[in-house]
Amino acid sequence: MSSRRKLLVALGAGVLAAPFASFAQQSDKVWRIGYLALTSGPDEWDAAFRDQLRALGYVEGRNLRIEFRWAAGKQERVQELAEELVRLNVDAIVTRSTFVAAAAKRATSTIPIVMANASDPVGNDVIASLAHPGGNVTGMTQNSTELVGKRLQLLRELVPKSRRFAVLAWKKDAKEGLFIKEIRAAAKRMDVALVLQRVDTPEELAPAFSVMQRERAQALIVEISPLFTSNRKRIAELAAQHHLPSMFESRNMVDSGGLISYGASFLEMHRRAAFYVDRILKGAKPADLPVEQPTKFEMIINLKTGRALGLTIPQSILVQADELIQ
Repeated sequence: MSSRRKLLVALGAGVLAAPFASFAQQSDKVWRIGYLALTSGPDEWDAAFRDQLRALGYVEGRNLRIEFRWAAGKQERVQELAEELVRLNVDAIVTRSTFVAAAAKRATSTIPIVMANASDPVGNDVIASLAHPGGNVTGMTQNSTELVGKRLQLLRELVPKSRRFAVLAWKKDAKEGLFIKEIRAAAKRMDVALVLQRVDTPEELAPAFSVMQRERAQALIVEISPLFTSNRKRIAELAAQHHLPSMFESRNMVDSGGLISYGASFLEMHRRAAFYVDRILKGAKPADLPVEQPTKFEMIINLKTGRALGLTIPQSILVQADELIQ
């Protein structure tokens, strides 16, 4: 194998190492990639994916074309957009969220699908297993359900007198059952009560927060979902209005005014997704590429939000933070 195309594969961990960019640079073919999300438009996540593709030698307008499809929060459009990408006969489809990956899988069993992020794709029947995904789907999973207990524990440390925690969950997400099962188990271990609110549309957010207030919730933990990502500023505003310290999985929710996030780096996951696309375009089969679990986790705290809530962040949590937003 020539040095220009040398690959380093970390066996057992399912980690793809960065190959050289010579393949993309030498090929005269213009690769066509579909990118499907339930959110409303470009953000830092897809920018990280595009930047990494560029570093691998794929240049939009020269040897790469990306067909972006944004569902703008409309769940009913996702399947239609997935089928549209299939009709375009793209070389691969990149998806964001388990919900979107499942829709893409329903639309095609032949076009490779790369999950830029997904929660429990095994439990949601998107893949057979992490080590041997089978079929046409591979990529990244953030294992969000396994970290639910840790987030609840951190939130309790932030608000030590809290005994009632609001939970905001997405009604339509296929993984909802696992998320709620995990958080209920964690709440039982910690001997705290939950105020569960499941919503399906942005219009249901304000009424859900009214219920949290009526049920005397003292803090809030929010499930990761495309619906909540698209409405993160509104959720932060409602949490502030109802004086609820809030815990999230991704940092963009904290950038938008949430209090704290703990979870995988979604930017890094989208960069890793670019390596999967690169391998597939070079001939690898999705079924043979283990689904990768994140190796980088981060805690982000919005100190401005904490001050507005009148919170004193414990030093034990501050020292764990990767970034403090002033």
